[in-house]
Order: sequence, then structure tokens, then C-alpha cells
Amino acid sequence: MPSMNALPPTSKSSPDGSVKKAPVLHWGFFVLWLLLLPVAHAEGQPPAAAIASAHPAASKAGMEILQAGGNAFDAAVTVSAVLAVVEPYSSGLGGGGFWLLHRASDGKEVMIDGRETAPLAATRDMYLDSRGQPVARASIDGPLAAGIPGTVAALAHISKHYGRLPLKQSLLPAIRLAKEGFAVNEHYRRMAAFRIDALRASKSAAQQFLKAGEVPPLGHIIRQNDLANTLQTIAEQGRQGFYAGKLAQQMVQAVRTHGGIWSEKDLLAYQVRERKPLVGHYRGWRVVSAALPSSGGVVLLEMLNMLALRDIDSMAEADRIHYLVEVMRRAYRDRARWLGDADFVDIPLKRLLSKEYARQLFASISMQKATPSQSLAGFKPAGRDTTHFSILDKQGNRVAATLSINYPFGSGFVAAGTGVLLNDEMDDFSIKPGVANVYGLVGAEANAIEPGKRMLSSMSPTFLDSEHGVAILGTPGGSRIITMVLLGLLQAVEGNTVGQWVSQPRFHHQYLPDEIQVEPGAFSEKLQQELKQRGHRLSIKERPWGNMQALYWNRKDNEVEVASDPRGGGLAIKSAK
Repeated sequence: MPSMNALPPTSKSSPDGSVKKAPVLHWGFFVLWLLLLPVAHAEGQPPAAAIASAHPAASKAGMEILQAGGNAFDAAVTVSAVLAVVEPYSSGLGGGGFWLLHRASDGKEVMIDGRETAPLAATRDMYLDSRGQPVARASIDGPLAAGIPGTVAALAHISKHYGRLPLKQSLLPAIRLAKEGFAVNEHYRRMAAFRIDALRASKSAAQQFLKAGEVPPLGHIIRQNDLANTLQTIAEQGRQGFYAGKLAQQMVQAVRTHGGIWSEKDLLAYQVRERKPLVGHYRGWRVVSAALPSSGGVVLLEMLNMLALRDIDSMAEADRIHYLVEVMRRAYRDRARWLGDADFVDIPLKRLLSKEYARQLFASISMQKATPSQSLAGFKPAGRDTTHFSILDKQGNRVAATLSINYPFGSGFVAAGTGVLLNDEMDDFSIKPGVANVYGLVGAEANAIEPGKRMLSSMSPTFLDSEHGVAILGTPGGSRIITMVLLGLLQAVEGNTVGQWVSQPRFHHQYLPDEIQVEPGAFSEKLQQELKQRGHRLSIKERPWGNMQALYWNRKDNEVEVASDPRGGGLAIKSAK
């Protein structure tokens, strides 16, 4: 489809600076171009900019950057950096993520892959004991659990190639917040209590995130001067300020002193990847989502391909939930069996996303009874800790970004003198085929540990696009991310409000364990009984999950709607028209 850039110029400069006339276009081609032009640029420009993120400070800082002349991509850098300061339990400079970008000027869509990589000294069995059994918590706590971070490289890349403002300006709000501090809220206290043993095991982490070795009281101000200095170094030196020089040496020394295997070569070798997003269609909507090494787009599109074969809107409630669960079960089975880093292993992607394969999976679904996960042919095995934001600017540029350090507060380890809290993303590898990770996800050889490899993720930043409008959505939530995005997407397609997308009751099935996980109050007693009669096992959770951040630009009414999940403490904010 042509864009404005597809129209050949009437003149062009030669290498010596002189101007030459371009060839005259054939009249028929010009008419064809005029006919296609409205299609290529039907989206126009939204009346307002909008940001939804998991923390008010991040949303406000992003809007500050937009008002200073930055675009959505500059704002994404700012929001990411601020979240690294105020949400240390969810993301950080010591973690990674995926930034899904849409550039309005030419329609370019790209996924910036800032996922962590395995250290070059990593081995297939590094978390197994002499008997071949997993060593308890070895892939979760401490620096041995940390992959090589990608966040800083990704932010520098986005700023350089897509932003308008210098990186130094985009990082200023985060530097300021790291110095001035932020107040501890109840969610922070809950996450810190959950991970207090890991935080206490790292002297620097305890000093940075606890008070006298205990969970800080409500309202306590967390100031991070070392982190502010690190951000300042990145602002002045770019990615080299983090991946080389004194800061890199400090991180490597701290990691190796405490049992990790990083080297300076690991940091120097880290590379951001630009990936082509996965694209599918569902009921007239174009769906753009994350590519591997995120499983999000593959699993989401697999599920949508199966859902498109039934009219789920006309189903009775129990039938609809049953069918959705069976679709989830099959897509997550394929995640476990086939998916990994496509730079290292061959993935049958074309097959998995084909309509023919969807029909085969569809044919295996009974509407009368649940399919036991272990009975599915193929692989037979022996969340809340991520963050997401959505941004739309007045030019129509958009960003959906999901970032993580994996478990709450990552590995719990801070490299002394840097303020950088390290991830524990190595747990997202399959440390042994059939052994579940901390989120209960199992994996096979495709996601085995290899030096330099990116571990499989569930992060699913997603765009929806149709003549009706544009939706931007995503959420944290570990293994439940993809099903939350699916349920939000279905709400959008059904024409419900953004507030309904982010607040609806949630349920989830991930193949193994073979159970429907259900938010408290999501299913009535009657519905629970009907599902149990079909052979489903239900696990009613004590707490709700997820923290969806979403927005919608209604093209027909030319209005922008934005919402932040009421389960979290985020902020949805919109500029004046």
C-alpha cells in the first residue's frame, strides 16, 4: 500500500548537488496512486495525545515530554526510565522488554526487541545438580539468575532512530525522580514483603529498597542516588555508558563476586534487534502483536484463528467460557512444544499460524467435555511482575510496550555502586524439559539455555486497527499476559469501552497445570458447576491479576479514550484537544 513517501519526487539532487528532473510518471499510474492514497492515509490524526501506564509519575512524565515537543517514541523512553525508578518490582535498567512502534508518517511498524540474553558462559544444565535435578531457586534468586539486560540499549536505540529529542532530555524526569524519591504505597510493601529474603541477601538491594532490613512503612520515601548517577551517565554517554567503561566493570565485578557468570564481553556484545511484528486479522480488525522471542503474538494469533471459526457472541455463557478455555489450552500447548528464540532454533511459524492448522485444532474440541491436557498429541512433559504502557501522540504515532525483570524485584540483587537491580529472566528458559518455571510454564528443547540466546517471553504489546479505530493495549502478568490481552481484544472488537477492557473479570488456562485459573468473583456458582460437569478443574485465586493499560482512538467520532486497570495504581491521562 503506497504512503506519501511512495510518490516519486518531481526532481532530485545529484551527487554534485545539481538538480535533475525525475522521469515523468505515466498518467495511469498517477491516477492509480490517487485512488490508493485515501486508503493509505485514512487514519488522519487523533484529536489528543494519551498515555496509560502503571504509575502516575510515569504517565505525567511522558506527557511532559510530549508537551516539550517530543513524539510518542520520546515519551516511551521517558515512561520506561521513570518506571525503572518507581516500579523496581516490575521493571528496570537491569531488565528488558519489547516496544511495539507504529510511525504515522510512513506506516512503519516494528518491534524493538530489548529482551535479555543468556551470558556467554551459560550452559544447558547450569541450574541442575549432579543428579540432573533443578537446584531450588538457583534460577530465581541472586546474580546467577540474571540475563544480560536489554532495556538501556533499547531506549538508546528508540531515541536515536525514532525520537525527536536527545536522550539526555528524555531521561531527565527519571533522573529527577531517582534523586527526589517516591513514596512507598501498599503495592510496593506487598511486593517487598514477598521478596524480602532475596532483597536482604543483597546488601545494596536492602539499603536501596528496605528500611533497616524491613519492609518500609507506607509513605516512606525511596531515594536512589546511585541509580540517578547511572541514569546521568547513560544520558551523557548513551548506551556505551552502560555497556562499557566503569559502570560495566562495576556490574560485572559485583555479579562475579556473588556467584554470577557475567563478563564485560557479554555487555559489549549485547545487541538490540528490530523485529517484524506478527500480523493477523480477526472479524475485520488487523491485529499487530509481538514477534518471537515473545510467544505473545504467536499464541494470540493462534487463539484468534480458532475463535474465528465459531460465533462466540451467540454462545451461552458456559459454552463461551468452555470454548475459550479449550482454545487457550491448545495454543499454550504449542507454546510449550515449539516456541523459543528463532535466531537459535527453527520454529514452524507458518504452520502454527495457518488457517488449516486452526481448523485441525478446532476439530479436536468437544463442546460437551474438557480435553485433558496430557491427552493432547505432541509435547508431554515429565506476571504480576512486569509492567506495560500505551502511548498515542497527536501525529498518530503509537507505542505499546511491555517491560520486565521477571519475578517481583527480579533476582533481588543490586550491583553495588550502580543502583541497578538485576533481572532473574534466566528462569524463563526451560532449565529442564518438562520442569515448570516460577509461573508454572513448561518448555521443551526450543527454549533450552544457550549462550547469547534470548529466553522465551509472554509479553504481548498489541495494536488493533480497523476503519472504526485504533486500540493499543497490553498488560503485565507472567504466563497470564496473553490470555488477558485476548480477553481485552475481544472486548474491543465487541465495541465495549476501554474501561471495560481493563476491568473485566479474568480467567486463564495455560495447558499445564490443567486447570482454569479464575479471579475471585469472576465466575458465578452456577457457571462453576456447569464447567465442572464438563470435566474442568477450577482454581479460584485469592487475588486478581494483571494491570492492563489501554487506549482507543475512535476514528468515526474522532475521540480518544484511555484507561488504566483499577487493579493497579496507574494513571490514564489525555492531553487537551
